[in-house]
Amino acid sequence: MRLDAADTSIWTDLGGIATQVGLRAAGIAAIIVGAVLLSWLLRIVIRRVVRRIVAGAKSKANVDDTRAIEASPLAQVRLVQRTRTLGTILQNIVNVTIVIIALLLCVQVINPDVLGSFALLSAAIGAGLGFGAQNIVKDVLNGIFIVAEDQIGIGDVVDLGLATGIVEYVSVRITHVRDVNGTLWYVRNGEVTRIGNMSQGWSRVIIDLAVPVDAVIEDVEKAMLDSAKSLAKDPKWRTRIIEQPELWGLESVSGDALVIRLVMKTRANAKDDVARELRMRLKRAIDAMGITLPQLNSITLSGLEGAQRVRGANPPKTKPTPVATAASTPPAAKPVWRPKRKGAASGPEGSTASDDIASPADESSAP
Repeated sequence: MRLDAADTSIWTDLGGIATQVGLRAAGIAAIIVGAVLLSWLLRIVIRRVVRRIVAGAKSKANVDDTRAIEASPLAQVRLVQRTRTLGTILQNIVNVTIVIIALLLCVQVINPDVLGSFALLSAAIGAGLGFGAQNIVKDVLNGIFIVAEDQIGIGDVVDLGLATGIVEYVSVRITHVRDVNGTLWYVRNGEVTRIGNMSQGWSRVIIDLAVPVDAVIEDVEKAMLDSAKSLAKDPKWRTRIIEQPELWGLESVSGDALVIRLVMKTRANAKDDVARELRMRLKRAIDAMGITLPQLNSITLSGLEGAQRVRGANPPKTKPTPVATAASTPPAAKPVWRPKRKGAASGPEGSTASDDIASPADESSAP
């Protein structure tokens, strides 16, 4: 049986098509395998970097378990949280980027001419998604900066403007805050314009003690300062107090009471406990003096008053204003006698003054 030319051309075309399909399939398979290998390698690198940072934090804290780092300095805990969060974000970004690049390469292998129209279509779709998902992009970008800059962390007591409480979870898009009533607030990171973190560094207990107007201020101040110093020396509380207490003095005066302010710098997580114990000791000290307290308040400075009191009771040093002394001023000029000009007005009794006393300035201005 002999094949004619038409049959031969058909088989040739089919062979060419099969060869092209095989090559394209091989190219797509190679792209997919390369993307998987690249993602796997980058994932290993990211995990190794995160693991080394966490291991370094553990070694510095001298613990074996991550949960035990809670007893170590705050910086190590926050370093672990921030590193793991950023590691997860970086893995997601890498995976999404590799998938998009692999899809574009696969489309180019199938038909290189489709890539131009696909680029236009993807640009249109991207523009539409950009307008629709701009809030999500804003939340994610703001969340990345919040985590990277270590503005808040799990366990911090924060004031986000929208909610105030303890942070229970932080992600790149949303933050969970539990308030004092137990309500769990979901705050979008894109809506956070200010953050007040009350758990970083140190805190300050500010107590205003009101005493009757007839009380001796010096005795009350001494009793207050002695009570605060005894609290700072107590073995149970001295680890929670950073600096010695300061007596800022008489804060305000009214017709009913005199208000004296006492402050104490404490660790951030021990402010409320120290404030309660300090109020108790101040109450006992004032009762021992036989003074009835009108009020005993613990306050929080804010606004301009809070900004002015950041440095505490130590005002900035200024140079005194120079005061003129007798040695630095020239001696007073002696009065000069000169005759009065003719035609001068007479006195009340009709007499004309024959002389006049003038200063050197008057003499120089006279014609």
